[in-house]
Amino acid sequence: MNDIDEKSLDSYRALLLMAEISTEEPISQRELSRRLGIALGLVNSYLKNLVGKGFVRVKNFPRNRYAYLLTPQGIAEKSRLAYQHLGYFSSLYTIARQDYLVLFRSLHAQGIRKVAFCGVDEVAEIAYLSLGETGLELVAVMDDDAAGGTFFDRPVATLAMGLLSGNHRIVVTSLKRGAALRQELLRLGVDPGMIYHADGPKNK
Repeated sequence: MNDIDEKSLDSYRALLLMAEISTEEPISQRELSRRLGIALGLVNSYLKNLVGKGFVRVKNFPRNRYAYLLTPQGIAEKSRLAYQHLGYFSSLYTIARQDYLVLFRSLHAQGIRKVAFCGVDEVAEIAYLSLGETGLELVAVMDDDAAGGTFFDRPVATLAMGLLSGNHRIVVTSLKRGAALRQELLRLGVDPGMIYHADGPKNK
């Protein structure tokens, strides 16, 4: 899905961050990192950038707790980004739908009939729609953050538990956390050749 450029992804992450802090509740950068699925250092960088532009201000609480508040300029910028990303989501849907369809058809042509999804977000939902057109069976859905929930009536397991379901081809189904999910799968001992992204397996 290289058609979604880094600049669009960057502003999309900024929008997600601004949406998270718009509630004005005290929240740590570590918690923001967990919710958004991006590195802690990246959260810090985004916040500094937003503060520097006058979109966010920091409010101190006792015991070193902080709340990040949107300024009036920040509220306006959040609205602007939300409108801008209506087009982004349209592009994301079209590109992801086609890329996953190509991947699943390729796997089917190789005689593969069962796959597991790794990562639950809006991209996973798009991938699931493409899967339904190819005759492949979804046998497991894995995501540490969403474990215990459901995905189209299927239980979501942790990565470690999901891997116990069998030695299936694993399709990474998150754009935001794709690299991190792949690294965690490798750490858990998955063969790199068994991990697929929408633009094919990553063997490096």
